[in-house]
Amino acid sequence: METSAGGPLLIVGGGIGGCAAALALARRGFEVTVLEQSAELKEIGAGIQLGPNAFRVFDALDLREAIERVVVYPDGLVMMDALSGEEVTRIGLGQPFLERFKQPYGVIYRADLHQVLVDACRAEPAIRLLTGQKLVDFEDDGRRVRVTTEAGATHVGAALIGADGLWSRIREKVVGDGKPHVSGHIAYRAVLPAAEVPSHLRFNDMTLWAGPKLHLVQYPLRRGELFNLVAVFHSDRYEEGWDTYGDPAELHQRFSAACEPVQQLLSKIETWRMWVLCDREPVSDWSQGRVTLLGDAAHPMLQYMAQGACMAMEDAMVLAQRADQHRADLAQAFLAYQADRSVRTCRVQLTARLYGAAYHAEGPVRELRNQFLRSRTPEQSRESLAWLYDPI
Repeated sequence: METSAGGPLLIVGGGIGGCAAALALARRGFEVTVLEQSAELKEIGAGIQLGPNAFRVFDALDLREAIERVVVYPDGLVMMDALSGEEVTRIGLGQPFLERFKQPYGVIYRADLHQVLVDACRAEPAIRLLTGQKLVDFEDDGRRVRVTTEAGATHVGAALIGADGLWSRIREKVVGDGKPHVSGHIAYRAVLPAAEVPSHLRFNDMTLWAGPKLHLVQYPLRRGELFNLVAVFHSDRYEEGWDTYGDPAELHQRFSAACEPVQQLLSKIETWRMWVLCDREPVSDWSQGRVTLLGDAAHPMLQYMAQGACMAMEDAMVLAQRADQHRADLAQAFLAYQADRSVRTCRVQLTARLYGAAYHAEGPVRELRNQFLRSRTPEQSRESLAWLYDPI
């Protein structure tokens, strides 16, 4: 197995981005050690969306067959007005979409996607997956990187990749830009059996109900056996929070003016998991010597473009390509990688903020949004996504 003289490449974080990076690097002949702080490799959360750019990664990593077993292919991307209940716009995901982008659009349970990646990593002899390895500090001496963990372990490698998410400890030393930016938007997520969703609302679409300072997203998961619901609204009550239980009373109060279908969907859930949505200002320099960042550690974004996991997996592929090209100089590889990625990920970060403002528009801005989106042809709607879904 070929690797750099300083030892394996160390990846801190065994989530979607970290596992994708491990797999992409191993497939190019690198030895990789993944250090995950949790006691076991698992993902929390609910559903996520996968654009054509994600499916190109699956093909490149030979994961398509495994993904096909757990993905759902919606018929369309649909925006409904959460007040009037009227359809605003629809992007069909059938043959014209496939012909244009050469890849499908899917939705998947986050845990299922993560499990596909973990299984592929475990089947790869060049990858070691270590749990219970919470990073305390790291040191780059110019030849190798040394990581120390809370349990007192030391790991030495040729380089360090921080895939440790929004609250990245590695970013603290590499970028040093403080805490994430709290958006003031709260997400309540829940998954329920599809049979519990009223039949007239059981769409095979990725449906977004857009309202003033709020929206609700619904789509099927696991071959249509489950249904994913995400309710988002503006709130100043929370500074930060992740995977905590939400307040159903506040949720229903915020959605009190929404149309009957939205009310019906919300009424089906009694227990919601809550996230405070955060991002950061885009940066162009997230590498330092033999240390770099990936995914949310490098460019955390709001969820409004459904691209967080997709961008992390793209990062993984580009990072592996650049590491392969600059095997003798991984610091140079990391600079080339961030140069490839920083403008694209910046655009997604900023566009996600704009999408959030459009989804949550009120008054005449809401009316303008609806008029504009209704005026577009199906071709114009598809082409608005070309910058994101065309091959990079």
